[in-house]
Amino acid sequence: MQFVISDTHYFHADLLGDNDFAPRLFPNVEAMNQQMITAWNERVAEHDTVYHLGDIALRPHDYLTPAEIAGILAQLNGHIVLIKGNHDYRDLFKYLAQHNPILPDGQVKYTFHDVGIIVKFDHNQFFLTHYPLLFGITHQTYNLHGHIHHNMMPTDTNINIGVDAPERQWVNPTLPFGAPLTFAEVMQMIAGKKKFLAAQSH
Repeated sequence: MQFVISDTHYFHADLLGDNDFAPRLFPNVEAMNQQMITAWNERVAEHDTVYHLGDIALRPHDYLTPAEIAGILAQLNGHIVLIKGNHDYRDLFKYLAQHNPILPDGQVKYTFHDVGIIVKFDHNQFFLTHYPLLFGITHQTYNLHGHIHHNMMPTDTNINIGVDAPERQWVNPTLPFGAPLTFAEVMQMIAGKKKFLAAQSH
C-alpha cells in the first residue's frame, strides 16, 4: 500500500502548544515524536511505501545531528520516498544515503527527490511536492503538498497532506495525529474541500 505525509517536524519544540500555525498539543518533543512514530507504524507495514513531502525534522543546530534524525526514521516502517523540504538539507540526505538499510524485500529503505514526483491513483494524477503548486485549469490532476501547516490553499486542486493540515478534517474516520494518509483518504479530502469551497462561493 502507498501512503503520503508531510511536515513531521520531529524535534521542533517551537511548534508545541495551541497556536494558529501548527498546533501540537504535546508537553514536549519526545511525546510528539513518539505519537508520530506510533501513528505511522500502526498503519504502515514493512512492504508499504510512504511518500514524505518534506520537512522531516527541525533544521539541525548544535544539539541535533543527521544521525539523530536517522534514528527517528529508522523506527518507521516501510520504504520512505523523501522529497526535499525547506527544513531538509543536503547533508542529511547524504547521511541517509550512506546509511540506507536494505529491507526484507531486498530494496533500500530511502529514495530521494529534490523537487517532487508524480503518482497515479484511480485515474487521478498527483503531483507530490513540498511547496504548493498553482496549475490553472486541470482535469483529475492534483497537487499534494505540505509546507503551509494549519492553512490551506483556496483551490480544490491543492491538497495539504501535512500532519497539521486543515484538510484532514474531511477524512472519515478521524486519524490520530501523525498518521500517514492513503490515497483513498486523499480522495476524501479532495471531495470535502470541493464541497467546502463551493459552499464558500455562494
